[in-house]
Amino acid sequence: MRSLGNATDCRAALDRIARIQPGARARWGRMSAHQMLCHLSDSFRLALGERPASSATSPLQRTVVKWFALYVPMYWPKGIPTRPEMEQGRGGTPPSDFARDRADLSGVVERFTAPDRRLDQYPHPMFGPLTDAEWLRWGYLHADHHLRQFGT
Repeated sequence: MRSLGNATDCRAALDRIARIQPGARARWGRMSAHQMLCHLSDSFRLALGERPASSATSPLQRTVVKWFALYVPMYWPKGIPTRPEMEQGRGGTPPSDFARDRADLSGVVERFTAPDRRLDQYPHPMFGPLTDAEWLRWGYLHADHHLRQFGT
């Protein structure tokens, strides 16, 4: 299973982030490529405890949905709503300078995957508590979902 905890998978994700261009067109959804970069940065910051998000969890989401999302080998469905604090146009960080926001995302991913990370301190808003390994798996899948949205 791919994970940002695997150096090869992490490098591939960072390379894909570096290839995103401002004019990239979405294959689905409403975000622009620039908004997607900010959305991913916000989401990784949530896992690092640097950004709050309201809880939307339930016993079903903390068990069955979490297991399905993290361990079933299929692409995540399109159109799953995000928390308002991460949503572009609502509570998410608004885009600023494209190159700076792209570099910022790469930096956040590097902090998210740093050896001294402490990801298991903060719950996921939908999946509840995650282990370090589960956060790293989630990080790969979430980034992959949005990078595929823009063709990378």
